[in-house]
Amino acid sequence: MAQLLIRQLDDQVVAALRARARAQGLSLEQSLRDLLSAAVQQDESLKGELARLRATTPAAGRSLDVAALIREDRDAR
Repeated sequence: MAQLLIRQLDDQVVAALRARARAQGLSLEQSLRDLLSAAVQQDESLKGELARLRATTPAAGRSLDVAALIREDRDAR
């Protein structure tokens, strides 16, 4: 497993992270592992959702005939 070293964290940030870990009943190290893992999972989930939405949306500008859409709207009135 890899290790990370994060330098120059603000003391208030470290204190808040320690308090969070203590409230969860975890060590600071375990709490940070959980926090980082959750951030990666959330990012992957968001990427998947965006890809799904992109697949259901027509490619803008490529196959979209704006003039035809305007004509169609005018004719419908």
